[in-house]
Amino acid sequence: MLPRGRPRALGAALLLLLLLVVGFFLFGRDPEYGLGTTATLDGDPYGSRNRSTSSLQLLLPPKCEVMLHVAIVCAGYNSSREIITLMKSVLFYRKNPLHLHLITDAVARNILETLFRTWMVPAVVVSFYDAEELKPLVSWIPNKHYSGLYGLMKLVLPSVLPLSLARVIVLDTDVTFSSDIMELWALFGHFSGVILLWLDRLQQIGWEQMWKLTAKRELLTLTATSLADQDIFNAVIKEHPELVHPLPCVWNVQLSDHTLAERCYLEAADLKVIHWNSPKKLRVKNKHAEFFRDLHLTFLGFDGKLLCRELFGCPNQFPPGVEQLQQALAQLDEEEPCFEFRQQQLTVHRVHITFLSHQPPPPRPHDVTLVAQLSMDRLQMLEALCRHWRGPMSLALYLTDAEAQQFLRFVETSPVLSARKDVAYHVVYRDGPLYPVNQLRNVALAQALTPYVFLSDIDFLPAYSLYDYLSFPNSKAELLTLLDAGSLHTFRYHEWPQGHASTDYTRWREAQAPYRVQWSADYEPYVVVPRDCPRYDPRFVGFGWNKVAHIIELDAQEYEFLVLPEAFSIHLPHAPSLDISRFRSSPTYRDCLQALKEEFHQDLSRRYGSAALKYLTALQQSRSRA
Repeated sequence: MLPRGRPRALGAALLLLLLLVVGFFLFGRDPEYGLGTTATLDGDPYGSRNRSTSSLQLLLPPKCEVMLHVAIVCAGYNSSREIITLMKSVLFYRKNPLHLHLITDAVARNILETLFRTWMVPAVVVSFYDAEELKPLVSWIPNKHYSGLYGLMKLVLPSVLPLSLARVIVLDTDVTFSSDIMELWALFGHFSGVILLWLDRLQQIGWEQMWKLTAKRELLTLTATSLADQDIFNAVIKEHPELVHPLPCVWNVQLSDHTLAERCYLEAADLKVIHWNSPKKLRVKNKHAEFFRDLHLTFLGFDGKLLCRELFGCPNQFPPGVEQLQQALAQLDEEEPCFEFRQQQLTVHRVHITFLSHQPPPPRPHDVTLVAQLSMDRLQMLEALCRHWRGPMSLALYLTDAEAQQFLRFVETSPVLSARKDVAYHVVYRDGPLYPVNQLRNVALAQALTPYVFLSDIDFLPAYSLYDYLSFPNSKAELLTLLDAGSLHTFRYHEWPQGHASTDYTRWREAQAPYRVQWSADYEPYVVVPRDCPRYDPRFVGFGWNKVAHIIELDAQEYEFLVLPEAFSIHLPHAPSLDISRFRSSPTYRDCLQALKEEFHQDLSRRYGSAALKYLTALQQSRSRA
């Protein structure tokens, strides 16, 4: 839409794009007032705003009958985080099925495919489109906007989205909804005649040729676009004002420093969409900035699991696997002593891989990634770990939505962590009473990019030289001195000696070369293995036997165990976890763990036959000792 007031040269126009219903919803900023939209349906920025809002109720179709189509351009790590908060606000209010059309680079697609697959929100369909294929279509346009080429891609959406798609809402990632998106969709009902506001009609009038000719003409006087696609939309609008239908400004309450957004609304209930249209985002200065910031932060920390509710009264389209999962959960007996364990094993956790910006290491034939997992109470160990291990890491963090934001701030303010770009953090969102330790390990292991992985725990600090030593030998003299002085002890020697007995520390003290050891019952060494090693058994949740089962699997697949003479890690003392405390205090907890062990051995027998007999014998001996 065009702003009211005296005309301005296109190069200086301050029109900002929030929502593009392709062919179009455009929201401008008045040169004097800075409103999201100053021209409304009848030219009255206040009265018509409220009238148009109330009239929408008559236009809303019956619940469930319309699938809303939403397109979003998203590239990189930061935008992938922003889109999640946007989607939380949309899902919170929505009452209709959604089809998301996501135009992404490879990074964002990898993140968002995993996220939506594990989020399992009913009545949401997600389609992906490769942004790389669109770059040649817009790369010829000089652009100074911070969004780069991605800020121009809305121009070419009509040629990318399916021909069968008649209309779509296009959103920026930096918006927050405070109303049902169906109200926005219903505004299509105001359009009539041959005003070209649908994708099929845009194709009929030759939209691609129209915007390209306009852009080339404007670039004769402009050295580059400063507002990305918005400069070109503005130029098209100037030549073809009939394409535009003005909207109430409550659909684009802009929060740049110099806007007077309060002139757009009278009450908080009027607000529809908040637009953080400033590079400063939440740090803008605005009369009601604190109110808007609190609204945004509410969705930022909102538990996404609560948005997985069905659309009651609607035929829900479930993501793959959801109905089978629901049936399995329904068959569980809540009175059964091990119900918590069974329920946790069936839980599918939302996963946000590479939660922060990440620069993978250059390929090296023998490189090693440290793989570990942690929760919020171990966060303070990250800095020490980053000092000790200078190689790449893949870490899974078990956090709530709110804790994920605390973690983000922790990394941003830590000189040690913020300087490390080769550490990939993967957030697995908390769900259930037991710690899904092996599920977390599998997430981190799956995202490791080097040929080898060092499977460790967050409370172990590797020797400063260990990363280099795994390729190049070094010394252990200082460690032996501390052992002899009693300052250090072999790990859990007094309560779980069998866990590392096969390593043979006496032999390790004198060893000058790697030596082989044999598997023994309850063995759980920390190992370096190829990246494609067997995954951890996810049935083991909470405390107990999670690493033991993985070592058994390695042995069953005939991995050889070699002890490295110069390699060591030091365990950091810490308070016991809740799961350890429950294991120690609850006979029921220990009985459930024993049941899991027996089920695991039964599965081994089915997969490996008589070769698995030694593991069953070891389990029986372990039970007799207990």
